[in-house]
Amino acid sequence: MNLPRSRKVLLNVLIAFAAFIAITVGIGLGLALASTRNIRNIDEFGDGELALPSQVLDRHGRLITEFFSAERRDIVSIDELPNHLIYALIVREDQDFFRHNGFSVRGTVRAAWNIFAGRYVSGGSTITQQLAGHMFDDRDDISVARKLRELWWAFQLERTWTKHEIIEAYLNRMYFGHNTYGVEAASQFYFGHSARELTPAESVMLVIQLANPSRYSPLRNPERARNMQRVILNAVVNAGYISRSEADFSFEEYWANYDFTRSNISSAFLDRSDEAPYFSEYVRGQLQGDILLGRPVDINRAGLVIHTTLDLDHQRQGEQYLREGLERANASVRRAREVATSRASRDIVPLLDLLGLAFDLPDLQVSGLQNRRAAQELYDERIAPIVSMTSLLFSPNVSDGIYHATRMNQITRRSTQQQDQVQGALVTLDNRDGHITAMIGGAQFERIDQLNRAVSGRRTPGSAFKALYYAAAIDSQAITPATMLYDSPVVFRNEDGSMYTPRNYAGNWNGPMLVREALNRSLNIPAVRVFHRTGFTTALGVSAALLGIPESDMAGRGLERRYPVALGVSSVSPLEMTRAYATFASGGRQVDPIAVRYIEDQRGRVIAEPERDLRIEQQRRGAAGQIVSPEAAYIMTDLMRGVFTDGTLRAQNPIMPMAAKSGTTQNWSDGWVVGYSPYYTTTIWYGFDRGGRSLGTNQYGAALAGPVWGGYMNTIHQDLPSIDFERPDGLVEVEIAIPSGLRAPSGYTGRRRTELFIPGTEPREFAPSLEETAAEASQRSDRLRSIATSEALIPSRAQLDSAIPTLDELLGDSSPGDTWDSDFDFDADIDFDDARFEDDIDDEGDGNPLLD
Repeated sequence: MNLPRSRKVLLNVLIAFAAFIAITVGIGLGLALASTRNIRNIDEFGDGELALPSQVLDRHGRLITEFFSAERRDIVSIDELPNHLIYALIVREDQDFFRHNGFSVRGTVRAAWNIFAGRYVSGGSTITQQLAGHMFDDRDDISVARKLRELWWAFQLERTWTKHEIIEAYLNRMYFGHNTYGVEAASQFYFGHSARELTPAESVMLVIQLANPSRYSPLRNPERARNMQRVILNAVVNAGYISRSEADFSFEEYWANYDFTRSNISSAFLDRSDEAPYFSEYVRGQLQGDILLGRPVDINRAGLVIHTTLDLDHQRQGEQYLREGLERANASVRRAREVATSRASRDIVPLLDLLGLAFDLPDLQVSGLQNRRAAQELYDERIAPIVSMTSLLFSPNVSDGIYHATRMNQITRRSTQQQDQVQGALVTLDNRDGHITAMIGGAQFERIDQLNRAVSGRRTPGSAFKALYYAAAIDSQAITPATMLYDSPVVFRNEDGSMYTPRNYAGNWNGPMLVREALNRSLNIPAVRVFHRTGFTTALGVSAALLGIPESDMAGRGLERRYPVALGVSSVSPLEMTRAYATFASGGRQVDPIAVRYIEDQRGRVIAEPERDLRIEQQRRGAAGQIVSPEAAYIMTDLMRGVFTDGTLRAQNPIMPMAAKSGTTQNWSDGWVVGYSPYYTTTIWYGFDRGGRSLGTNQYGAALAGPVWGGYMNTIHQDLPSIDFERPDGLVEVEIAIPSGLRAPSGYTGRRRTELFIPGTEPREFAPSLEETAAEASQRSDRLRSIATSEALIPSRAQLDSAIPTLDELLGDSSPGDTWDSDFDFDADIDFDDARFEDDIDDEGDGNPLLD
């Protein structure tokens, strides 16, 4: 057959081009083979682990969250996937898949032509080639050499795996857009259900993401995705895989239920769920810091299964109670701000206008300003300092809260409002093993605010700190429950020579009392006396050990050798306070908080056991782990149980034996409750990120955090058997008289109470009977009367003045640690029983507390 010359030329060109392609493929394939590593290890082919997110599970195996960044993937078997997903994939990506051996001549030639033309490679690779390139090559490389390496790996895949295994690997590995890898993760992200439940229309929508997920994303380009979905559905119908009616019904149902509100979601990472974000980020920090694994591991891709200590039931209950407390606290702060604002507008603004007129300062006249921005800038930069000065001159009370409020009319300060947002934190530990069962680090976990205040937020604990050195005092036998403490004026000399005068928040004194009353009523002066009796070294050393603060960090955390530390002015976190109180519940033995029990890799092999390692370390520690004796720990528990009957938390009604202590800091800036049952220890904290803010007048820790603590603890204990704290052997029970602390004799009719004592520390002297006490008081009264009626013994005013020593005379020869009243014989037998003290009802005193 004779062909026209032009056609012969064209035929020769095509033959030459085909030969060139064949030669190029052969040479390139040889070079690719030569440069490919480990090509002899065919038996190990495909054994590489997938990049999988790491799962974080709670103590019962429930999913808390997943750690992933660029790749969000879950594995699913091909046997569990619907057939129409496979059909859609074949029609869209590789119609000859079941007939070729990994290579399509037509597709490869088209891909090579695109490369020579300088265009991006698309549409030429088989499913096997795409998988091989994804697994073993750099997908960003679009050179011929990469294409040839991909081809060789495709041949190896076809030799090693079945077609179904190739399809399964492909669907579990490939990128489906929006940070989702694998069909299961993609289905969960796009449709909210498993790939096992995909409809034909959903299957097609996922398949068209493979070629160009940004172009055909139903979230970014729903109309374009809809059109392509229709085209591929028709192709699946034409191929005979599904019926026309099935395709049409699925298509219409898909778009009838489509959620257009998700269009702003950019990735699976932002759409992830986290049941306990503060806790999971705490765990992430430990893993990324090599603390648990001992080596660098990309937890976002390693597919780890992290078994933690968290209890999602505790976590959810904690979030509910803490949120309710935050709502009440913020409402209280708003009311206080409105009052302060009203006072500022009523008292300060007219004064500023008057001063502006009097001194011809028009900028000082703020009432006429209309421009909101100008008013704000003027107030912040120029008026606020003047307000502070004039308030000091004319009305000091006006300055109270002035920086917590804004002018309601024209002036607002957004930053101040944000800083005035009340924050909260909650931590729960299992006393038996230190498991962190709940952790909440703030009011709301947001992208711009992820500070975990439960761990990193260091605040002053106020009176909640007192229990730590009370325990040291009992353990060192500096005090016993029968020790009489004087709530009376006293001055202490610090080691640097400075004087310190503690005050009760109400500014009054209550006379002699026993340890239980002083602790439960949270009185400051008796507490500092206990601190003084115990000594700096013991009081601070035991406190730091209970908190888990190393000696090298004590000074930086405010645990310094000075008396104000006794009132809780150090810097601690809620987690540290929780572990301290949990030590009381565990019999004085150190409790180490732990978040991770053990870790498995993606094949189910245990690769780290942090809890086992901790138990080994605790055994090695031995007696060094006993911070206070079991006897002292139990006595402290017994003392703090009284807080629910006679102390600051008497409004709470625990459903089983519990012990606790509240705390409030200066100006009501922080409110704490820390307490425990035989099972769990929980700390609740409310306050502000920035110092100087106030929760509001009389917003004590017991009033604010108390109901939250009580409700939460009762809820998490409601299904547990009621048990009592384990009492160590050897404690001595003695009935003592109140307030003398002496042993109550048989038949004693006065106030008395049974207290517990470390053997050898119990009182041995008996208290006098009421009749003997009354007779002695009568004799003392008679002596005073006889002195008063003798004119010769009545001193003049000058004699009285000369007889009263000055403070310098009192302290002139004193040494550090001496107290002002140590030079006086304060009669311990004075009967205060019938005296009426102003703060018999705690937490209701007037005025601003120094520290409660």
